[in-house]
This record gives sequence, structure tokens and C-alpha cells, in this order.
Amino acid sequence: MKSSFHTDHTLIIDELETSIKFHNLDLILGFLPKGSYLVGGYIRDIVLGRENEKVDVDIVVPLNAIEIGKKIADNIGSKFIILDEKREVVRIILNHIYIDIANQVSPSIEGDLSSRDFSINSIAFLFDKRCLVDPLNGVKDLEISLLRTHSEDNILNDPLRILRCFRFVSELNFKVDLNLITFIKKNKGKLYLVAKERINNEIQKIVHGANALDAVLLIKKLNIFATDNLSEDSFFLDLEKINYVELNQDEKEKFLPSFFIAQILDVISLEKLKFSKAEIAKTKLLRKWHFLLEKKNIAQLTESDRFALHKELEMFLPTFMFHLPQNLRLNWLCRWRDSDDKLFHPSNLLNGEVIKKNLKIKDGPILGELLQYLSQELAYKRLNNFDEAIYKAKRWIEQNAPKCD
Repeated sequence: MKSSFHTDHTLIIDELETSIKFHNLDLILGFLPKGSYLVGGYIRDIVLGRENEKVDVDIVVPLNAIEIGKKIADNIGSKFIILDEKREVVRIILNHIYIDIANQVSPSIEGDLSSRDFSINSIAFLFDKRCLVDPLNGVKDLEISLLRTHSEDNILNDPLRILRCFRFVSELNFKVDLNLITFIKKNKGKLYLVAKERINNEIQKIVHGANALDAVLLIKKLNIFATDNLSEDSFFLDLEKINYVELNQDEKEKFLPSFFIAQILDVISLEKLKFSKAEIAKTKLLRKWHFLLEKKNIAQLTESDRFALHKELEMFLPTFMFHLPQNLRLNWLCRWRDSDDKLFHPSNLLNGEVIKKNLKIKDGPILGELLQYLSQELAYKRLNNFDEAIYKAKRWIEQNAPKCD
């Protein structure tokens, strides 16, 4: 990205105008009054040479945002949504492009820009004058990859911006200004004034970023979520000592987000922040097996325990890898990657319908226990084919089915 980084205003304006035409945004310019300007992430990403599948456009107009937005939507045939009627904030959705239009709040453009969250989002492009306005030196901060705010009030106006700091660390590999760090430490408790769904959404963006580890380390260091006994709870690992290269790129993208979530939030916090039932269940299983292996050496697990571990963790075992002893990780990972390994991917030679048809038993707990037994036998290579499975099933039923007098 840095290869296409622009700090010269003329180059930035050229890139902006090229991008505006590419996305057909020039279709709406005729509907905007004088004094309208583009602001925020669209300009930031142009400066960084960063491309996004979803295009977010923020436009500020002097007055009448709702009226202007409605006229634009009617003329270009796009979806129109009023986001905030009182403050006059509207959204136009055209294919993959989200255009938000709002009224200018301060008497001057500089005043409006000075109230935005971070300096890197406080750069404006005035359409009619074809010039950039950058009162907070946002372009310079983009050049040195620094996240800085003009005023602490800008963060307190929406405490979610505390979390947004970590998203920029994760997505853009930015450093956080030391004054901002001090402020975050002092005010992190105000994060819980924010709607739970918004916090959840921001966490998801953080853990999926290219530099998620750096962001998560900073979150843990500052104990942003004030998770009780975060330091004493042995489930929370020293993330700086883990060798993440054991996972390939696909595995990192798929499994590290859940691992990081479980490392910054306990189960109670996940429930409070309305994480999915699946994510909560996954974390509970990770914790269950971690603490069991704290008490028992893996070599001491019974066959049934070991089978249960793989059955419960099969779909996300790489998320659990870093809770294993170092000498086992690579071997377990290689075995998990082998879809034919019946211990790491429990399966069965028979299904319930086949058993019911051949062995004349009905649905119920006995059928479930029998399927579990056959799957475990297959996992430990004591079954080879259908006939052996039927034979072992008959023997198991003779020994375990309830006897009638």
C-alpha cells in the first residue's frame, strides 16, 4: 500500500477525482450545493492507496441533507434511507456504494473537521473549489501511521471510538498517540455506554484485521474490557510467545479471530455483548478442555476422553492448538489436516437408519450410545469395513441393551 501513498495535495486530488469518476459518483455532483465536501474514510483510503470492496462515501452539505439526498436517490434510482431525521443524516445505497449525506454542524468547515474522531478522518475535499482542507494535519499523520485526536471530547461524544482506535491498529498497522493511550486508560469504562451490538461489530473488525495480533496485545495490555482475573486466569495465554507460523494463511484467517476473541473476553462478557450462541459455545469448549488438560497430562487421558476431545473440537481444533504443549502442536495440526484421520475427524461406517433396519432397534439413548461406540472403534482402527461394524454392533447390543424379564 505504501508504494501508492500520496502526501502531495495535487496528487491526492487527482486520485480522488479519478476514483469519483470510476465509481460514477460524478453523477451526484450536480445535485450538491456550493460548499459541499467529501470527508472521512474515502479520502483516507485514497491517501493510503487502499482499496475496499465496500465503498463508503461521507458527504457534508451546508443545509437540507434530507431533501438533497431524496432528490439524488430519485434521479439515480437508488435506495434511500433516513438514518437520523433530527440531525438530517441520510444514506443512499447504489450497488456496493454507501453514500451518507449530513448537514454541516459548525459555522465553518474547519469547525466540523475539528469535531471528527481522528485527524486521519478530518480531511475534506471541497467539490466546487477542487481543494483539500486539512486543519489537523491528517495527511501528515497518515504518512507517519499515527492515530491522534484533536480533542478528548471527540472520543467521548461516541465512546465506541475507543475501540475504533484498535481497529485502525488492526486494519492499518497504525500507532496510537501516547496522549490518546492515556485518555483511553482513563475512560475505557465509558465503552459500556455504547450499544452492545456496536461493540460486538467493532470487535469482529478488530480480530479480522491483517494486524489483529498487535491490536489484541494492546487491548490486553490496557485491559480494555476490564475482564475479571484476566491475569490470574490461566486460560489467557501470553500471546507474544506463540509461534503463529504453525498455521497456514487460510487457517489463520479462519481460526485466529475466534482464538483472539476468547483471549480478550470471558464467557460472561461474550454473553453480555450478545455474541452468537455458536461463538459462546465454542469458547466454553475451549475453556473446558484447557482446564482439563491443566489437571491431566494428555497421555493420561482415557481413549473415551481423547475421542470426546476430538469430537467436540473437530470443527475448530486449530483455535485450540496454542493451549497444547509445544511438542504436540505440529503433530496434531498435521493429523487434523488429514480429513481421513478418524480420530481427529470422527465419523461412522453405519448410520442410525442402517442400524435400525439391520439390527431391529429403535430411536433412543441406546442407538446414540451404539453410534458413539462404533465411531470410537473406527477412530482407534479397530474397525475396517461394514461387516465388521455390523458384527460389533450386534455384540455391543447383546452386552448393553436392557434385558427384559
